[in-house]
Amino acid sequence: MRLSRLIWLPALLGLLAGCAPEVRKSIFPPRASLQQLVVQPDGSWKLQVRLQNYSSVSMTFAKVQARIELDGHPAGEVNLAPALRVGPESADIVEAGLKPSPAAAAAVSGLKGSGSVRYKLTGNIATTDPDRAHAYSFEGVLSPVPGLPGVLR
Repeated sequence: MRLSRLIWLPALLGLLAGCAPEVRKSIFPPRASLQQLVVQPDGSWKLQVRLQNYSSVSMTFAKVQARIELDGHPAGEVNLAPALRVGPESADIVEAGLKPSPAAAAAVSGLKGSGSVRYKLTGNIATTDPDRAHAYSFEGVLSPVPGLPGVLR
């Protein structure tokens, strides 16, 4: 009797494991946003671009193209090829340089300690693994960081 219980227990556990629900892979469009903007001594900008993966699977960001507007003024465009793998429901940062348009540079340099500037990113993100192309648009606000001149977050 004892031997039959030892045989049936693993068989029953195997059967139950086979009935477990399948894990669904949900793939949602990724997004890019600005984490930080730093005005360099020559007037160019050093940008930290946040790449957000909302999917339940890892995603490799192959290409990121973004048109940037600040305070309604076109600032310029960045094109990145980060080849960066971002885990499920996670984000990572990549850096980019930009020589802004005079109007966008003036919008940033005119900010005072308590001011802020609205920005908009529009463009495309190409991913591999999964192999997809995604159009996106994001609007946000950047504000000066107290004690760090020329830094906006």
